[in-house]
Amino acid sequence: MSADLSLYRNIGIFAHVDAGKTTTTERILKLTGKIHKLGEVHEGESTTDFMEQEAERGITIQSAAVSCFWKGYRFNVIDTPGHVDFTVEVYRSLKVLDGGVGVFCGSGGVEPQSETNWRYANDAEVSRLIFVNKLDRIGADFIRVTEQVKKVLGANPLIMVLPIGREDTFKGVVDLLTQKAYIWDETGQPENYEVTDVPADMADDVEMYRTQLIETALEQDDDLLMAYMDGEEPSIDDIKRCIRKGCRDLAFFPTYCGSAFKNKGMQLLLDAVVEYLPSPTEVIPQPLTDEEGNENGQHAIVSADEPFRALAFKIMDDRFGALTFIRIYSGVLNKGDTILNSFTGKTERIGRMVEMYANDRIDLTTAQAGDIIALVGMKNNTQTGHTLCDPKHPCTLEPMVFPEPVISISVTPKDKGSVEKMGIAIGKMVAEDPTFRVETDVDSGETILKGMGELHLDIKVDILKRTYGVELVVGQPQVAYRETITREVEDSYTHKKQSGGSGQFGKIDYRIRPGEQNSGFTFKSTVVGGSVPKEFMPAIEKGFQSMMSTGTLAGFPVLDVEIEVFDGGFHAVDSSAIAFEIAAKGAFRQSIPKAGAQLLEPIMKVDVFTPEDHVGDVIGDLNRRRGMISGQEAGVTGVRIKADVPLSEMFGYISSLRTMTSGRGQFSMEFSHYSPCPANVAETVIAKEKEKKAAAAKN
Repeated sequence: MSADLSLYRNIGIFAHVDAGKTTTTERILKLTGKIHKLGEVHEGESTTDFMEQEAERGITIQSAAVSCFWKGYRFNVIDTPGHVDFTVEVYRSLKVLDGGVGVFCGSGGVEPQSETNWRYANDAEVSRLIFVNKLDRIGADFIRVTEQVKKVLGANPLIMVLPIGREDTFKGVVDLLTQKAYIWDETGQPENYEVTDVPADMADDVEMYRTQLIETALEQDDDLLMAYMDGEEPSIDDIKRCIRKGCRDLAFFPTYCGSAFKNKGMQLLLDAVVEYLPSPTEVIPQPLTDEEGNENGQHAIVSADEPFRALAFKIMDDRFGALTFIRIYSGVLNKGDTILNSFTGKTERIGRMVEMYANDRIDLTTAQAGDIIALVGMKNNTQTGHTLCDPKHPCTLEPMVFPEPVISISVTPKDKGSVEKMGIAIGKMVAEDPTFRVETDVDSGETILKGMGELHLDIKVDILKRTYGVELVVGQPQVAYRETITREVEDSYTHKKQSGGSGQFGKIDYRIRPGEQNSGFTFKSTVVGGSVPKEFMPAIEKGFQSMMSTGTLAGFPVLDVEIEVFDGGFHAVDSSAIAFEIAAKGAFRQSIPKAGAQLLEPIMKVDVFTPEDHVGDVIGDLNRRRGMISGQEAGVTGVRIKADVPLSEMFGYISSLRTMTSGRGQFSMEFSHYSPCPANVAETVIAKEKEKKAAAAKN
């Protein structure tokens, strides 16, 4: 018998670093009976931060999935990272969630990473609640944070509660709907509270905010709104129904407050997850796609009666073995079933499947649509974004698209014993993280690790050293430069080789021109009259495209090039696919320098928070780093400065910022776009690459 999907809530907890996401998750687990002793992030004991690196740094790196129950409802909760270098975890979690809780710091407000995660959630059309945390902190102000949410995020917070007391006198909240006060004692136990009448000094505020709440909610139902305007008071159930609709439609975001650390306000948040966030059957079904990734008009209907369809959204290797986390969108999966990976075309029998409780697990014999579970020990190279389905009903769910790495470092094992260990470890790490790439430098033979930022690679090196015991020598961070062209060239190239026996011949006339930004590589044929037979066009395209990985300036990958073949020639005997592929490669080498080859550098979107008295120093420093200031905004506790800065100028920035601001500054950055390098920078980079290649050639 299948479970009632209306009782499921698949939710994510996400926010800025240090807003209290993981502590909030811990409190949810305590209240739902999943843990008995509370672990604190600042003590390195939290349940969902179970990597050694997470416990030490007090940040969440991987998305930990936890199942629990509240008042008869099943919650699948995912605690996601707040640091910008790990937003891939947020992105892929949002892909499989139905709702979320955005946690904001009561004193810090809408901090840099809050914006990035909020934007991702908007793109994924995920319904959210807002929880303003840490109201016991000095400088905490619930209403100010809600105003920031409006101004900075362009969102509409629907205030559901008001805090009782401020900062160290914060002791509870007033529920605006029921007009009841929830007051906790100072034992820190979440169940130690009493429900009382609204404090007399808050009566006017409660009436004002309750009126705003009702008017905003009833905009979801014209009939109820008209009746209310005529003086008819709506029922609590009618108001809740309108809030639920508005929340699901992203018209507004029900907003709560409290102190997760002191266990105040959490029950109302959990009740809101039940009341207002959607069940799996209430969200838009996932679209199915064709082999090229284009939607085909079909959807994975969330029902246990449909064929089995699931998305692998995370691969993880831990002390128990390899885990493949999946979200089941439709159908039922039983232990022993055979499933198809539609990407690899391989089938596999399910040996073990488990429900996750952070770093612990419970074995399952069956799971169904709406469930988030982990499969143990899959062997056929299932990767993040792969679709798993019923072999009798093959399909492909909309895939995940991940950003390209922008920073790299070289690593060299110190001894022979570490070489094999490093190879095995890196293989596992690449499978776990789609934004972590590994290559071998063809000239030096060094292993190159590529990632999304300094902290990202710092953590990876730390894992290699401590988790896998690999002794390493680590090189300096390197920027992922790119090359492109700036003008159109019309050219011709002939590949001719005749040395007895069958020869090779291929002639192409072509135009090579700059493509649209972010277009990558574009190829088209306008040949008429059969001067180059159609069957050779794929080989020509392959030849050109294979050269895009190595530019002519400094050997960096080439971006945004369009190639048009308009004429050519062939020989009835000597022409072949390989001959035309070689011709295309020669044509690329010949024409790229003529087309105004140009070096591009990655530009990062930088978001800095600084106390007001250090603004001048911070802006001056960003200008010296070739940064372009795009905006600044004064807040209660300091100033936020936004800038576009070349990645090459940002290495070690956190140390400089802390020095300038006496340790009080914060920043986040994410990749924005590629931009032409200034001539002096390009000359230095190109010369350095040539020196490196020359040194490697000598060795």
